[in-house]
Amino acid sequence: MIKNPIQEVTNKLQYRAIGIVKGVYKPNDAEKLNRGTLTDKEGKIIDTVVLGKALSLLKKYINLERNYFWIVYPRNKSTNNLHLQVAGIWDPYQLNQVDISDSEKDPNDLLDELNLNNNYFSIRGELVYVNTQKKEIVIKICSSPRSKRSKNTTFKIIIEGEIPLQFLNNFISLDVTRDGNTLRMVKYEVIEKIKSKKV
Repeated sequence: MIKNPIQEVTNKLQYRAIGIVKGVYKPNDAEKLNRGTLTDKEGKIIDTVVLGKALSLLKKYINLERNYFWIVYPRNKSTNNLHLQVAGIWDPYQLNQVDISDSEKDPNDLLDELNLNNNYFSIRGELVYVNTQKKEIVIKICSSPRSKRSKNTTFKIIIEGEIPLQFLNNFISLDVTRDGNTLRMVKYEVIEKIKSKKV
C-alpha cells in the first residue's frame, strides 16, 4: 500500500495548508541545507526552507541533482510571493515501503491513483477576507498548538479565486493548484459557519 503524501481529513473542521510540489531543491549554502530554493520543471523558483524531520531525510537519502516530490506547507504575504516549508519527501520507491506490483509504475501515475497531482494543495480554514475586484480570498489557518511557547499558531494564506461574500467567517475546504508563485483555487466547499468566540 502506497502511503498517501497528503493524509485524509480526520475531522470536518481540521485546519490545514499542505501541498505537493515536484522540483529540485538547491540549498543557499552547502553548509546549511535548511534554506534554499525549489525549482520546478518550468524553471520557476520558489523560496524554500526545510523543516527538522525532512532535513534528516535530505541529508541521508536525497540527491540534490534530482527531482523529488516535496510535501510542503505554503506561506505567502501576497498572491505572487509563495514561500514553502518542506515537511517531507514523497518518494514511493526510495523512502516508502511499496508493493512490488507497483514498482514499475511512474510516481506521477501513483499520485494520480491517490487522486493527487503535482502542485496540488489542500487548504482548510476560515474565510476571513474576500477582495472581489482582485479576485483574492484570505483563509485563516489555526495550527495545532504543539507547545505553549509557540505563538505562531495562526497564519493566513492568500489565494487567487472567488467565493461569495456571504460565506465570510465560514470554515471552507479548498482544492488549490500552484501556478508559479501563485496559489489558485480550483474548487471550494463550505463546511459550516464558525461560531464567534464570546470575548
